[in-house]
Amino acid sequence: MGFMEGKIENIRKQFPYILRVFSLIWSVSRSWTLAWLALLVVQGLLPVAVVQLTRIVVDSLVLVIDEGSDSAGVTPLVLSVVGMGLVLLLQELLGSFSNYIRTGQSERVKDHINEIVLDKSSMVDLAFYDSPEYFDHLHRATFEAGSRPIAILEGTGSLLQNGITMVSMALVLIPYGWWLPVALFFSTLPALFVVLRHRQRYHRWSLETTKDERRSWYYRYNLTSRETAPELRLFALANNFRERYRILRTRLREERLRLQRDQSVSETVAGLIALLITGLAMVWMMTQILRGAFSLGDMALFYAAFNQGQRLMRSLLSQVGEIYSNSLFLSDLFEFLELEPKVVDPPEPLPVHASIQNEITFRDVWFNYPGKERSVLRGLNLIIPAGKMIAIVGVNGAGKSTLIKLLCRFYDPQKGAVLIDGKDLRSFAVDELRQTITALFQEPVLFQETAATNIAFGNIFIEPDMHLVKEAAEMAGAASVLDKYPQDYETQLGLLFESGVELSVGEWQRIALARAFYRNAPIIVLDEPTSAMDPWAEADWLKRFRKYTAGRTALLITHRFTTAAYADIIHVLENGQIVESGDHQELLLRGGKYAESWREQIQRWMPSGMATENNYGKETNQVSNH
Repeated sequence: MGFMEGKIENIRKQFPYILRVFSLIWSVSRSWTLAWLALLVVQGLLPVAVVQLTRIVVDSLVLVIDEGSDSAGVTPLVLSVVGMGLVLLLQELLGSFSNYIRTGQSERVKDHINEIVLDKSSMVDLAFYDSPEYFDHLHRATFEAGSRPIAILEGTGSLLQNGITMVSMALVLIPYGWWLPVALFFSTLPALFVVLRHRQRYHRWSLETTKDERRSWYYRYNLTSRETAPELRLFALANNFRERYRILRTRLREERLRLQRDQSVSETVAGLIALLITGLAMVWMMTQILRGAFSLGDMALFYAAFNQGQRLMRSLLSQVGEIYSNSLFLSDLFEFLELEPKVVDPPEPLPVHASIQNEITFRDVWFNYPGKERSVLRGLNLIIPAGKMIAIVGVNGAGKSTLIKLLCRFYDPQKGAVLIDGKDLRSFAVDELRQTITALFQEPVLFQETAATNIAFGNIFIEPDMHLVKEAAEMAGAASVLDKYPQDYETQLGLLFESGVELSVGEWQRIALARAFYRNAPIIVLDEPTSAMDPWAEADWLKRFRKYTAGRTALLITHRFTTAAYADIIHVLENGQIVESGDHQELLLRGGKYAESWREQIQRWMPSGMATENNYGKETNQVSNH
């Protein structure tokens, strides 16, 4: 009793999810669903008509055999045979039409669910991407839960259709004995226990192995991706990843087979019980026929009805199990859809000005990434004056890129505030704030689109303007990259699609820079903009960049001190705090960390023996006089 109560309680917990699925299906495919329901009712009644016609055919045939072709049984025999043929033809036609209706309905529902999953994944905070649990949710929502509503829809349809047939069959059997439908029901109860128990075990196993499934996907990606192909070959890593993939998939496969083996054994036992009850019912029916209580037509009807009824009962219970199993995965889908971002608009957003009047301020900012105890920024205080070019330099892990993420409001600081003209960023609407900022990130996205589309992605709020596209490409140094291709700005970039061309890392970076420049924003934030440029290209680009940023506020994050030297103000960031500030010449004269790092970089770039104090001073003056 406790086992059954536990299963009923589990089903009750999943019921709200099933209702939400039906509500979702109804909202996106109302007309398809109405047609689907009508077909289910008709298809559910047709098998009963076949069984009834079978009895008439058998009885009429016996009468014709006994009394000859002139007997009264000829007309019913002909009509019943014709009627059965029409019913079977109708079943075939409705089956084909039903497939069309189900496909139309399921495709609409599937597309809608994929859309809301994609919408949610694009709306959540960047903080979610810092959590492995988020990727577990996303994996189950995308690869598991995304298909479950369709499975529930189809399972419910089959359940309804078979349920109508089953009730009709039970009504047919009642005249032969009220206990026959009861026996039919109890013959399939063991199968119900098997279904519920193993569906729950499979769901629990799926949850426990989500991380392993994601890791196997990661190994497969590494073995098939173009990005990883060079290193896999150079360092002979392919066999290593193949072996890891094989070991992981072997373990998952064996665990899955163990679950299936246990289920198969249980199903066999349940099937034997059902077969025993069927045999007893048939023995009883034959004794009734020998006593003359029923005709051969009754025997044919009883056998068809009981046999089909038992098959339907097993199918019904299997469908109940499928619906229950799929509903278990629905919790993953709806839990994912219920994730709420924390970086949101205030109740009454302040207007965002088209330009900065005074300054951007980081005031006593403390920040650590989700799940990390170490603070990346520790009481940071920084002022970025309007219309100036500011450079932030420092070692890896100092917190330089974090400044960009806070300025773009991908995260909010745990303590302190980031302000524009004295107003906290949290007082602005998020989308409006971000439209005032353009950025080149440390790892820019390589969109597999045409060059013009890649650049125009920088501002989707205006109609694509080829004049502006070309202007941005010139400013970023991307125009010379595209000049070599016959299609020019219509060149398909990347090798994912037909006729695509692959660019070097530096060329991709220039395309990304052009995209950043295409947005005519008052705030320009660039993270390592010259990292893939040679010194000559860097110097040329920096001159053009200063011209482009005239009157705008620019923030450069860089490891290259030759890049930082062009800034109006340079800040040295260390351990989450500003430790030095000034222009290039001031910091060199101060002889601190900046001057020491500058000297080291110059000595690395200049040939051995040339990095004398005299040469060092000349190089300093050349860059200082930009």
